[in-house]
Amino acid sequence: MKTSQGALQTLFAKISEAADMVLFPGDLTDYGLPEEAQILAKELTALHIPAAAVLGNHDFESDKAVEVSQILRDAGLTVLDGDTCEILGIGIAGVKGFGGGFGRRALGPWGEKIIKQFVHEAVNEALKLEAALARLRTRQIVALLHYSPIQQTVEGEPLEIYPFLGCSRLEEPIGRYPVSLVLHGHAHRGQLEGKTQNGVPVYNVSMPLLTRTFTDRLPFRVFEVPAGEAGTGEPPTVYATQPVPAPSRGRRASDAIAS
Repeated sequence: MKTSQGALQTLFAKISEAADMVLFPGDLTDYGLPEEAQILAKELTALHIPAAAVLGNHDFESDKAVEVSQILRDAGLTVLDGDTCEILGIGIAGVKGFGGGFGRRALGPWGEKIIKQFVHEAVNEALKLEAALARLRTRQIVALLHYSPIQQTVEGEPLEIYPFLGCSRLEEPIGRYPVSLVLHGHAHRGQLEGKTQNGVPVYNVSMPLLTRTFTDRLPFRVFEVPAGEAGTGEPPTVYATQPVPAPSRGRRASDAIAS
């Protein structure tokens, strides 16, 4: 990110032309440094539509996540952490999420204290998502995460690191509220989309995955979700989602520790 100054302005300008709003599912910086956040803040001047984001694991690397978040908020980006916002009539519930694995293979809070702490973090993130979803009263709701709530969209990554790419505990609150779609990043070698057990569409919008898949266009996706109440005649709202560039200096995108 330190070397990316000026690299994102063209991308953000194109997104502004294609969409009414943009959502960033984490990894807004490389090493979670304030100076990296300052660079992104300057790049965001090319973005002329409302934007919201959650943090990713990279943004916590240097233990300066609070400072990083404030810099980006000062630049006009809505950074969510168990919070909600409403943009163009669409409710956004955002959390980072955490790992832990999926289904029957999800890690349980048993044994060593460090394992219990790991599971507690996953449970806490799921509870934050539940509380955020419960506060929204909009007809359409988007859940914005960094970690995946389902296994489908991480398939393609090494099986050994599945527990570090997401957690099915995040899926549970999504199934209890009228969520229109879920967006996440983090799984750079995963799949583009899947569905929760209740049929809610889940999209992996990790930049490395989009870059590798859509070689003929810029790496962002656009979604159309009707805004407002049925029958009002309001046009659909277009969503563009895009994480910032993948980790530099040779850090492996699929490595559970570094990604």
